[in-house]
This record gives sequence, C-alpha cells and structure tokens, in this order.
Amino acid sequence: MKPAKRSSIPSTQRYLNISEIRDNTIIVDDGTLRSIVMVSSINFALKNEDEQNAIIGAYVSFLNNLGFPLELVIHSRELNIENYLNNLREKEKAQTNELLKAQTAEYIDYVAELVSLGKIMNKRFYVVISYNPMSDDKKGFIARVGEIFSPSSLLKMKQDKFDRLKKELDRRVDSVVGGLASIGLNVVELDTQALIEMMYNVYNPKVSSNQPLKDVNTLRVTQ
Repeated sequence: MKPAKRSSIPSTQRYLNISEIRDNTIIVDDGTLRSIVMVSSINFALKNEDEQNAIIGAYVSFLNNLGFPLELVIHSRELNIENYLNNLREKEKAQTNELLKAQTAEYIDYVAELVSLGKIMNKRFYVVISYNPMSDDKKGFIARVGEIFSPSSLLKMKQDKFDRLKKELDRRVDSVVGGLASIGLNVVELDTQALIEMMYNVYNPKVSSNQPLKDVNTLRVTQ
C-alpha cells in the first residue's frame, strides 16, 4: 500500500512573516519582537475645553518622551451579535408567557434587521510595540551585523536569549502603558491566546465568524 501523498497546497503560514507567538510576544521572521496592547477610546467631543486641552497636552508629552517607534492600528469589522441573538432565541423557547414570547421574537427580528441595514461597525484600537535587536546601541557592531545575516537563528530562539530580548520589549510596553494610562485610557496587553485569535480573525474574517478559534493549548500545529 502506497503512503498517502501530502497535500501540495501551501500552508497559509508560509505567506506570513510571523515565526512564532509565545509568552505574549510575536517573533517576526527578521528577528524583531512585538507586543500588542488594546486601548480604550475617549469621547473627545463630550469633554469641555479644559479637559480637551489636558488630553492633548498629555498625548503630546507621551509622544515626545518616546524613544522608539509605535504603530497605531484601528481594526474595524461589522458588528457580530449572533451569540446575543442565539441567547435570546433560547430564552424565547423557554418562555411560557405567550405575550412575552411574541415580544421577544419581535425584538430579535428588530435587532437583527437594525444591525443588517445599519452596517454597524465594531472598532478596536491597538498599539503595536516592537523591539529590534539591531537598533540596540548597547550591542557591538559585529553582534548586530551577525543577527542580520542569520535571522533564522532567531526563529528557534533559545529561552534565555528570548528572555533577554523580551526584557527590553517589556520596558517599552510598560512605558507605553503608563503613558497612555496618564491620558485616561484603559490599556490591556494581549496575551498569547488573544494574539493568535487576533491574527486568525484578521486573516480569516469570514471563517472566524463561523468557526471561533479554540484554546491554543488544545491545538496541534503541523508544518
């Protein structure tokens, strides 16, 4: 019996420049490390003039004190309330009062139509913080050049080396979190599960809405 042939269809992973995601950190193919924090929004228009000036001043101060680049990302997707509607449908089935049952059904139809016609968008705000070992002035020239020509050595990074690089990244994350918190924003660093879910949702918008990602600890990935 001949062994089954492997699929010739290339994996999506070969088109992504992400080598690995671990310990709340993304390791990119070029050896850079990245963390992502999710940031709340502020209804700036509802603030009075003094509050607006204070927010602007705090934000300018935050940017001026940065010694490294940031990437700001706004992720917009059509609002998905299917789980909410399914929960209402279960309550409708369990409802014994016919009047309340009919009103629940009408409410479900109303909300579903409202979201469908209005194309209500859900926006999330992220800040991507990166650390490139090549930009570290503390390293010698030879060491930094060596990392350029051997990025593959960073792909399967030893834990002690990863820990050293991550310490530098964590310092940047702490600086960003503290600076944004001083403006009055809520900031949360994405953990490993959240990072993988984010990438899954971004690159598979249609599939992810019907097939939510499982816990990464239960997944088996083959290359």
